[in-house]
Amino acid sequence: MRISLQPAFVLHHRAYRETSLLLDLFTESHGRISLIARGVRTHRSKLRSLLQPFVPLLISWQGKSELMLFNSAENNGTPFQLQGDCLLSGFYLNELLVRVLQKQDAHPQLYTIYHNTLLELQTGQLQQKTLRLFEKKLLEELGYGLQLQRDFFTGEELIAEQFYLFYPEQGFKRSAVRVGDRMQFKGKSLLALAAEQLNDEECIRDAKRLMRIALASLLGLQFLHSRKLFTEVQ
Repeated sequence: MRISLQPAFVLHHRAYRETSLLLDLFTESHGRISLIARGVRTHRSKLRSLLQPFVPLLISWQGKSELMLFNSAENNGTPFQLQGDCLLSGFYLNELLVRVLQKQDAHPQLYTIYHNTLLELQTGQLQQKTLRLFEKKLLEELGYGLQLQRDFFTGEELIAEQFYLFYPEQGFKRSAVRVGDRMQFKGKSLLALAAEQLNDEECIRDAKRLMRIALASLLGLQFLHSRKLFTEVQ
């Protein structure tokens, strides 16, 4: 199989042998792929500076296995200039995609969502709702979207002033009293996340806690290096 000039972003790269790189890429029509890029770490290679995260690329490759051979790359737009917390958040998005996406499973809509999220991060000031909405849309794209508007037990619409307990793989069930459980959420926050209108700090905090719980089953027991790095920097 030979693929030419496919829109893509580098999610992660690491050294391979003396002069090569192993690339994890997110492509528009082929999903996440892994490539061996031979000879690109030499001083004569013009591709070394191009094969970096947050640079829109057109990638060509060949092969049939999970680890294929990189052929060439071209610039496909202006690199995203991420700084500070926004840069760390970009690394978080990349690590998340590497961890949860199956290889060669296409998600063209998610590719667009990722691109648009980088645009928002490029503004320079990190908005937490940007990350929460990316996580929400990621779960939806992977088939793990949350029912944020109805009680799974009764089928009734959620009420903003009520509290609900979250049951992973099922949904939210009304709770008679506030119990301070990490699995309990206010209806207001759930409805705000459903409408993608996270406009106050309480809703953003609840959304962050909920997304961590919802993503945990996909990530497994291993921690995210980008989260650890963000904590250390803070």
